[in-house]
Amino acid sequence: METPRLLGTETVYRGRLFDVELARLEMDGGVVALRETIRHPGAVCMVPVQPDGSLLLVTQYRHAAGRRLLELPAGTLEPGEAPEAAVNRELQEEVGRVSGRVVPLGGFYVAPGYTSEYIHLFACLELTESRLAMDADEDIEVEVRTLAEAVAAVERGEICDAKSVIGVLRWARMVEGSNR
Repeated sequence: METPRLLGTETVYRGRLFDVELARLEMDGGVVALRETIRHPGAVCMVPVQPDGSLLLVTQYRHAAGRRLLELPAGTLEPGEAPEAAVNRELQEEVGRVSGRVVPLGGFYVAPGYTSEYIHLFACLELTESRLAMDADEDIEVEVRTLAEAVAAVERGEICDAKSVIGVLRWARMVEGSNR
């Protein structure tokens, strides 16, 4: 099937973190379809690895989920910011560390059926203390888990947001592969 022809777009909502766009597309056979898209600037997600191999995780309240979640630290890209630059800014804000070595772990679309958000995933090694002030609306607590404990938390559903599940499992696979 060919890519649908874009007939037009309209921004129907402008928000602090994202916009909502309504697009009109001409599909095969001349059918006109409407598609709503959350336009998001993208984000970074970090797997902060301490010298002993343990991971730094965060808990924070997520209103859409209606509860606090155990997650990997992450943050939204600033306009024009490279993902690699956002990594240490977000690490400093959320866990009070800076990374001496950043290892790309790929990336992924969060939910391409309705949002353009793409998360760049990184392992952060050689951590040293360095804190930036958190955003005023952030309520974050740092937790330390071994890699085995983090994987078990994924398996039990305790870690249940997609970015954290993917990050923990990709890092576990990389570590497992390097131990062969």
